[in-house]
Amino acid sequence: MIDYEILRLIWWALLGLLLAGFAIMDGFDLGVATWFRFIGNNDDERRVLLETIEPVWDGNQVWLLLGGGAIFAAWPLLYAVAFSGFYEALLLVLLALILRPVSFVFRGKLTDPVWRNIWDWGLFVSGIIPSLVFGVAFGNVLQGVPFYFDDTMRMTYDGSFFALLNPFAVLCGLVSLSMIGMHGMTYAALKTESSIQERVIMLSRVMAIIYVVVFAAAGLWLAQSIDGYVIASNINVDAVSNPLNKQVVITAGAWLENYGRYPWMLLAPILTFVCALAVIMLVSRRPGLAFIASALACAATISTAGFSLFPFLLPSSTHPQSSLTVWDASSSQATLFNMLIAAVIFVPIVVLYTSWVFRVLRGKISINDLHDGAY
Repeated sequence: MIDYEILRLIWWALLGLLLAGFAIMDGFDLGVATWFRFIGNNDDERRVLLETIEPVWDGNQVWLLLGGGAIFAAWPLLYAVAFSGFYEALLLVLLALILRPVSFVFRGKLTDPVWRNIWDWGLFVSGIIPSLVFGVAFGNVLQGVPFYFDDTMRMTYDGSFFALLNPFAVLCGLVSLSMIGMHGMTYAALKTESSIQERVIMLSRVMAIIYVVVFAAAGLWLAQSIDGYVIASNINVDAVSNPLNKQVVITAGAWLENYGRYPWMLLAPILTFVCALAVIMLVSRRPGLAFIASALACAATISTAGFSLFPFLLPSSTHPQSSLTVWDASSSQATLFNMLIAAVIFVPIVVLYTSWVFRVLRGKISINDLHDGAY
């Protein structure tokens, strides 16, 4: 069997991969759902934009299920704290995600403009809320979350929903919203044509510029004003998970230490900037390459957060010793190994099937296709 330490590192990397997969695959349909109401000048144009995502959005949800399942099975303490502490925020996301299929289905039941406008706003809500909340959650993780374990390992969370909406977390929410908006509009540029495509390209560039600015602002804020966490005691990387068996100190600039210790990690934030700028330059001429660049920017942003936090998964702002790390929040060695076998089998199947679906559905969508009954 693989060493416990290696298994923990593998599952940390797999968690990042699944979160990046969700940001890439579900991100573009969230982005289109958020902005199609403002890009489409009439019902036909809005239908074109919706048809770019309607055949695939539900399949993209598998990445959210995989990410949630991985947290539940591989990092049970992280699952318990995050899903309890962020309960109201996650419930808000769940309600928004439920609204999306309802809006898709009911929008087409009547042709009345008022009726369709109602469900267009429903799709807007279903796109903007998850895009914002996931970024806000990352912002709170970087600041530390108010929770602790007692000596019987019972968890207590001392925060509130409105405390999550602090300035730095809201800035991170804007990073997420602009990133997903850029990604969605870049995808729409790949799938549309004529005047719709021109407007989509313009918004894609605007979102990319905002994304670069707020990502840089969040990085500067993190470097100058957000204290990081450091493990101050020896830790047994092969021991049974118990977050109380360590000492943690809060230190200014600690979230940047990994970049000095492992310089290769700097590739993540650098790639974020490079790929966002590539979207601006390529989206009008080579939308396919622009979409790849946008996807890489999403993955690089997730990686930047993960590299900054490592080895922490969820720091505690009130009781630093209770902070969850890669070394003390995982399932058992046997569980991680058996899950790894399942992941090696099924994740490639998901990737291959998704690739096949997008190959079948390749090509642009036009208003003429709507009138010809193709959609």
